[in-house]
This record gives sequence, C-alpha cells and structure tokens, in this order.
Amino acid sequence: MPELPDVTVYVERLAAKVIGQPILGIRIPSMFVLRTVEPSPKELVGAKVTSVERLGKRIILGVEGDRFIVIHLMIAGRLRWKVPQAKLPGKLALAGFDFPTGTLVFTEASGKKRASMHLVQGRAALAEFDRGGLDVLAASTKQFAERMRSERHTVKRSLTDPTLFDGIGNAYSDEILWAAQMSPFRMTSALDDAEIKTLHTAAKHQLILWTDRMRAEVGDGFPDKVTAFRPEMAVHGKFGEPCPRCGTKVQRIVYADNEANYCPTCQTQGKLLADRSLSRLLKEDWPKTLEELEHRRTSTK
Repeated sequence: MPELPDVTVYVERLAAKVIGQPILGIRIPSMFVLRTVEPSPKELVGAKVTSVERLGKRIILGVEGDRFIVIHLMIAGRLRWKVPQAKLPGKLALAGFDFPTGTLVFTEASGKKRASMHLVQGRAALAEFDRGGLDVLAASTKQFAERMRSERHTVKRSLTDPTLFDGIGNAYSDEILWAAQMSPFRMTSALDDAEIKTLHTAAKHQLILWTDRMRAEVGDGFPDKVTAFRPEMAVHGKFGEPCPRCGTKVQRIVYADNEANYCPTCQTQGKLLADRSLSRLLKEDWPKTLEELEHRRTSTK
C-alpha cells in the first residue's frame, strides 16, 4: 500500500500538473470504484482543480465550487500520468481524468477491488475520511509518546494503526523499527522515555529519507513505479538477505495480509520471533535463537 512518502510525492507531482487545469472529462470504466456521487462526475466536468492534498493515505483533489475527489489507493491502487486523451489500460483501469495537459489514470492491479473514489461536496465532508492519526513529522516527542502509550499494542501494530499515526503502513514500519533497533513485537506499555524518543527520531528520519529519495527519483516527472519493496530498504521484503548494519540474515513473520521483517541481532537480541501458525504446528520444536535455526538447517541438508 502506498504510504506517507509515496502519497506525498503523488500529491506534489499532481499539484504541479493539474492545479488550475479544467477537468475535460471523467471516464469510469469500473463503476464499483465510485462510492459516493454527490456531486456527480458530470457536474465536475469543466471545473478547475484548485488544490491537491494528502489526508492520511488518501489523495484529495479540490475542485471549484468547494467540491472534492477523494482517492484511496489501498494496497494495489496506483496513479499514472499519460498523454492527453490516453486510452485506459483494460481490466486495470478504474477511472481516467482528462486534462488539457494529460490524463490521470487510476488503476488497481488486484481482483479484490479495494481501491475507492468518493465525490463529496464541502470541506466538512472530508472529516468522514480523517482517521485521526497523529502526523509524526509535525508532532513533538511528548505528543508522539502520548499517542504511542494511549493503547496497549505491539509497536508494529500501533505504528500502522491509522487512528493512532498518520500514513505509516507495513513497509515503513519495518524500516522505522529497524532504524530504532527495536522489536516489532515490543509492547507499547513497556517503552521508556528514551525508547520513545529513539522511535520518534527513527520514524521522522525514515519518512523524510524516503520522501526525499522519491522526490529525487521522480524529479519533474510522475511516480509511475510506486512499490512497497525497494532494493534500498534495510529489512522490508529482504527475508534471508543480510542486514546492512550487522550482516545477520533478515527474518520475517507472516500474518493475515501482512508481514513483519526484522533483524534478530539488531532488534531482538538474537531471538527468533515466533510465527503464530508455525508455532502452533511445531510447539516445543520452534527454534528460539539463530543458532538453533542454523543448526536445524544444517542437520536437514
């Protein structure tokens, strides 16, 4: 799922291309994506875009007449910038917005159809889409600490909860926790002040680092290659590869539609975190340390 750095760059590049431009047409080949229609798409044709904003992981296009297009990419949704009146890409296309300077294409590479678009009237209507997450970049360490300790969860879960923190998902939470040298399953209630400060510093650093990297990559273009798995990442998507800090093989735990990637040496004092499904299956046979894991691998060869 595109997260704060990805969405920020989408917003910046969209603003450069469409603010002040009239919407010449809205094509919606996949009507399921359209969740609310007040105003209707036809009513927006001819109106100029007045703003492009980020609200959590959502992208908001403001249109003349105090109207808004709210786009949520979810996991597989992406935005593409194409030539004017570009042909929409078959089964992947959810919507196309035609401007004098080009076509904004909204796609989703998944059959689950989770991405969405709402058309709403009035800025007050945007409150419905605000999950209330804290802006980590703007927050003080005190504010960050209060929010982190407000509910008892694992640190990984809290960072990715949109009602607690704004714009952080599975990928960047892995990178933040690696930078902070903290276990993803450390409980928020156990964090002391020093750990909170370290985590907040790591979160700001990682979000700024990746936003700046993406800006540099895109330049004056458009972010056409947004992905949660990037070669420069330290641990996310790097299962079995060496940690760039200590060289230990990165481990992971898969659960539901997500996974936690971590370095045992840097983050869990050499302990392997137990995958719930495998733990139930293996019970006492679950390896507790890297040494046990390597011994088992060696003995089965």
